[in-house]
Amino acid sequence: MRIAVAGATGNIGTLTVAGLVRQGHDVVRISRSSGVDLLSGDGLGDVLVGVDAVIDVTNGPATDRDEAVAYFGTTTRNLLAAEQRAGVRHHVLLSIAGLDRVEGNPHYAGKREQERLVSAGPVPWTIVPATQFHDFAAMVASWTESDGVAALPPLLVQPVAPEDVADVLVEIALGAPQGRYPDLAGPEPQDLVDMARRTNEARGRSVRLVPSWSAGFGVEMAGNVMLPGDQARIAPTTFDEWLVGQRGA
Repeated sequence: MRIAVAGATGNIGTLTVAGLVRQGHDVVRISRSSGVDLLSGDGLGDVLVGVDAVIDVTNGPATDRDEAVAYFGTTTRNLLAAEQRAGVRHHVLLSIAGLDRVEGNPHYAGKREQERLVSAGPVPWTIVPATQFHDFAAMVASWTESDGVAALPPLLVQPVAPEDVADVLVEIALGAPQGRYPDLAGPEPQDLVDMARRTNEARGRSVRLVPSWSAGFGVEMAGNVMLPGDQARIAPTTFDEWLVGQRGA
């Protein structure tokens, strides 16, 4: 199959491209570095010729609500319109589990707009809502780290390995559109602060972590809000198993 990956140079995009290549598929990489601009639409018409499915793992601004909604709205409209013109038969969107349970997060607002456009759009679709990735805790801590101290929210999450997410996206793109897919999550709940501590230790970094609710990660995300639904698909890789690969990273 000929499959395009939007956001091909990002974390999940790189893993998804690698998974498709391993299986012998013809992969089209959609990114600014490959000459395609989703915001303007430049280059989209040419790269989607002959494409059977598109996997959208693009990321966007996370700090301003209006900016996030505008970014995801514009890029998704451009992508769907180009797919319709090219006759693409399946649009696979990676989204976030629990979007509708969190109102204050700007990134979530943008992803809700993206989901709305895909589900109402002209291309048959599958939306895959995943929980936070195993590397999420250390990434959040890095956003606020200063002089060896970082603040991050004491979230309860059920993280999933990025490699497992990519494998599922490849599997789904090769099949028929399914509409809204069950939540995709890892095997066990984790405390975000503890995840960051253990990740930094594995990577040989010393950072003092301060639990703190802040803008974008308010108390409305506390408790079970971030956990997957009852019918979730549970991916195999545990956080402990993923940590082994972080030693010395």
